Amino acid sequence: QVQLVESGGGLVQAGKSLRLSCAASGRTYGMGWFRQAPGKEREFVAVISRNGGLTLYVDSVKGRFTISRDNAKNTVYLQMNSLKSEDTAVYYCAARSSGYFDAPQAQQLYDYWGQGTQVTVSS
Repeated sequence: QVQLVESGGGLVQAGKSLRLSCAASGRTYGMGWFRQAPGKEREFVAVISRNGGLTLYVDSVKGRFTISRDNAKNTVYLQMNSLKSEDTAVYYCAARSSGYFDAPQAQQLYDYWGQGTQVTVSS
């Protein structure tokens, strides 16, 4: 069983930046970030394949967020720039246990989940 631990969340003003990190206790394949705003369902934000060759983003964060990973450290990152109030949510890291080139958007295809980190953007 792989454990995922997120960090880097917090309170930030609109227009500023934050970087989230997610450290895995073991080898993972596709990894992603998902978020859940108050009163809403959890949604896909960004995913990346193990080799980094495939990255996908939800339209609302394209051009502002960047997902990356360091396999030597078993860590995935989410650089969030130009934050908006609508980015406020609990951000969850997720990982797959197989699929070298895969990075699906569907949450049900991820095997491991972190506990979540709160991101609050004040306007």
